[in-house]
Amino acid sequence: MKFEIKGEPFPVVVCEVDANESVKCQRGAMAWMSPNMEMKTQTGGLGKMFGKALTGESLFENVYTATGGNGTIAFTTGVPGRILAVNLKAGDTIIAQKKSFLASSTSIEMETAVTKKFGAGLLGGEGFIMQKFSGEGDLFLEIDGSMIEYTLEPGQVMIVDTGSLACMEGTVQMDIESVKGGLGNKLVGGEGFFNTKVTGPGKIWLQTMPVSQLAEAIKPFIPTGR
Repeated sequence: MKFEIKGEPFPVVVCEVDANESVKCQRGAMAWMSPNMEMKTQTGGLGKMFGKALTGESLFENVYTATGGNGTIAFTTGVPGRILAVNLKAGDTIIAQKKSFLASSTSIEMETAVTKKFGAGLLGGEGFIMQKFSGEGDLFLEIDGSMIEYTLEPGQVMIVDTGSLACMEGTVQMDIESVKGGLGNKLVGGEGFFNTKVTGPGKIWLQTMPVSQLAEAIKPFIPTGR
């Protein structure tokens, strides 16, 4: 499969697939396609449906297959942001925020990932239940706002604001850290009580406008009913 990511702040990934090749996507992600792309909706089994329910994904996914020759299909994001493309090799894993899955090769497997410590998910903002991707092939994830990538060395630490960690390689460890400076900083500093702590080695991808912050930013401008 060949692909090209175009357009910002509402990006689209346009995929060129070979004859009889398939690609799967989150429900509602398809934007346009050539007429020879045939769709089949599937669940992947009861276990996967349960995992999707925990991570906030749709219980169903659509699989598109090019019939009678090469095909074209495009997928778009639901909110302003970026599309992260990751080519997974055997043994690679990506841990991502809930609802980040956009599309992938059918060889990519998705399962739930429980953070190492309950508090890291409950209080760190990224969620106690995250998504884990593995297999071999191309993976496309939704990033809220702009995207910044860092490669952490072994033992290198980054402190990340709540919700700003979009995804990370499976080698990176995630935990929480209390905001320093006393109770006053926590109550009136605007950063909450906890930050997310990530420790290398491995890559992390940060997002500048988590959808929760976007919702808060536009809330004052939404008319309220009488």
